[in-house]
This record gives sequence, C-alpha cells and structure tokens, in this order.
Amino acid sequence: MKIAQVTAIDMTMNNFLTPLNKGSKDAGYEVHCICSKGPYEQEIKNNGFAFHDIKIDRKIDPISNLKSIMMMVKAFKVIKPDIVHVHTPVAAVLGRIAAKIAKVPTIIYSAHGFYFHEGMSKNKYRLFFNIEKYIGRYFTDYIFTQSLEDYEVAKNNQFLKNKSNYVHISNGIDLDEKFNVDNFSDEQDTKLREQYGIKKDDLVVSFIGRLVKEKGIIDLLEAYNNLNIKNVKFVIIGSLPQGERDIETYELIQKYESNENIIFTGQITNVNEHLFMSDIFCLPSYREGMPRSIIEAMAMKNAVLATNIRGSREEVIHGETGYLFPVNSSKSIATYISELANDKALLDEMKNNGLERAKALYDENKVVNKQLDIFKQCTKR
Repeated sequence: MKIAQVTAIDMTMNNFLTPLNKGSKDAGYEVHCICSKGPYEQEIKNNGFAFHDIKIDRKIDPISNLKSIMMMVKAFKVIKPDIVHVHTPVAAVLGRIAAKIAKVPTIIYSAHGFYFHEGMSKNKYRLFFNIEKYIGRYFTDYIFTQSLEDYEVAKNNQFLKNKSNYVHISNGIDLDEKFNVDNFSDEQDTKLREQYGIKKDDLVVSFIGRLVKEKGIIDLLEAYNNLNIKNVKFVIIGSLPQGERDIETYELIQKYESNENIIFTGQITNVNEHLFMSDIFCLPSYREGMPRSIIEAMAMKNAVLATNIRGSREEVIHGETGYLFPVNSSKSIATYISELANDKALLDEMKNNGLERAKALYDENKVVNKQLDIFKQCTKR
C-alpha cells in the first residue's frame, strides 16, 4: 500500500511528519513525500521515503498553483497511491484537487490550523471559511484536526459529506527520548549557557518559530524594552524559511541583533537542549493550529506565555501552566515575565504543572497511532 504525503516545503515534511512517516513505513506502507525541494531533501531520503520535488508556493498565485496541480496529478498517476494525505493551507488545497483529478481512492486533510481565524476581517474570514468548506465537501474524505476548536467548527458546519469522518488527533511530541526532561543534565545546561554567555542566575525567555509578523516576534522583542529586570536573556530560535514573503519583519528584527541580551540562534537541531536551559517560553502568535512548540516547552519544564488564540488556549491553562494574553500586546508579555521573575515559587509551580500536562496529554505515539488506525481502515476496503 502507498501513501503520498504533501506539504509546501521539505522543512515541514521533515520536522513535523517524520514520526508519522516512520510509523507508516514500519506498518508496511510505501511512503512518498511530495514538496518543494530544500535543505531537508537528503534527510527525508535517508529515512527511507521516496522524495518527489514539486514546487508548491505558499501563497495564492493562479499560474504557479495550476502548475503545481498539474505536476501532482502526473505524480499521483505514476505513484498510484492508496491515500493522499495533505498538510499546510495552500498545499492542502492544491494537493486535494490534484488527488481528486488523479482519482486517488482516499484523500485525507490534516488541519494543523484552519487558515481562517478570529483575527481576520469578516469578509476575509468568510472567503477562506467557504474555501475550506467547499474543498472539504467535494475533494476530501477525512479531516484530521489538531485543535478541538477546529474539530468542532468542521463538524458543526458539515465540511465533509460523511458525518463520521472527522478525527481529532491532537498534537504530540517524543516524550520518551527527545523531550524527556530526565535525559538532560546540569552539565549540558552549563555548557550551553557558556556558549551564549548566559549566567546561571539569568532568567531565560525563549521563542521558537518563523521570524514573521504573524508569529508575534516583534511584540516579544518590544517587550524587552518594557522590562526593568537586569538578568533576563531572550533566546530567539528560528529563521525565515524558504518561500517566506515577510521580508519587512525580518528587517525590523535586525535592529535587535546588537543587543547582547537577545540571542538569535537561527535554525538549530538541539531545540530540546535550549528549552531545557529556558525558564519561560513565549509564543505571541496571531494564528496557530495546535502549536507543538508549546508542548515541547512544557515537557522541558517551562512556564508558557501565549496569546489567547485557538490551539494555544487549549494547551495553556491560564494561571496554572502559564499565562494567556491578547494578541499584539508587548506590555502584557513584559508584565508576565516580570511577575514570574519576581516570584520563583510561582515560576517553579508553573514549570512542574506544564510538565505534568505534557506527559498526560501530548504523547506523539498516541497521535501517530490514531492516524495509522484510519490508514488501515481506508486500505482494507
């Protein structure tokens, strides 16, 4: 049996779908990865997956989008997959249309966060809501959602013809090895701190994400200017990935690079070690599905500050594992950082509560198995 996974870029394919792809391979499926070629191509191939380089823009561009559909139709007719499983907003729409044209037996869409969200204008919201609903009803057999809110929206608004084909898969991480806090030592922490010039008694605030406006990175950086605490270090993990359009925000960020208390790591492979070093994780994003970074941070004993939006508010319990605050509010970020910096007992309590929540709810193995169960149902027909 063959499964074709579709994402816009290879970073998404490698960083987010590898556990599912490995689980599929171990279950006896032939896994084909379809996405734009980038720095992770060889790693995907090394994992034993077939790689198909098809350029998929991350924006709406009729000519480019049509070319992507045509290329995917050709690929699907050659591969003859039993299942096409699509991810990320634009790639998910194009991939489903191509799969339908190629007469793929089962088309599955993972909504890592519907593109429409509460921060949009009514007209823009309605446009993208209707696109999701139309593509859902006529080009999709199953919808997997990471957030419970998305699950309810899709089901209540009948995004599918089949009422029973909605699955809330949640999100998960590797709690056994990569994000098992018991696997890390004070020696590792000391070594990493020395690398960045961070003292043992410094409070470390971390961020993980694309360095774009909708991730709220400017709000976080501006919050630093509102702090009256000397021993605070910001560790900013991430970059501007391939195909990203928000160059303006990236240019604004550069003025903070001279601040010795704000550390930009770029893309790194040891996110877990950096989160182990961190005390507070902040995700001031404007739109999310079910952010994995928050789960990773909780698993590595971080108190979490996040915007009160879909997905984030499902993961963070306000006042227990961290704090939720309004979108675009650097003052709120500064206030909560200051509060936790001045109350170590509260900070430690939130760290421990977050760890227990991550262990109880966000095991990657359970998320993968939910999807494999559906794959099995589909390929038995």
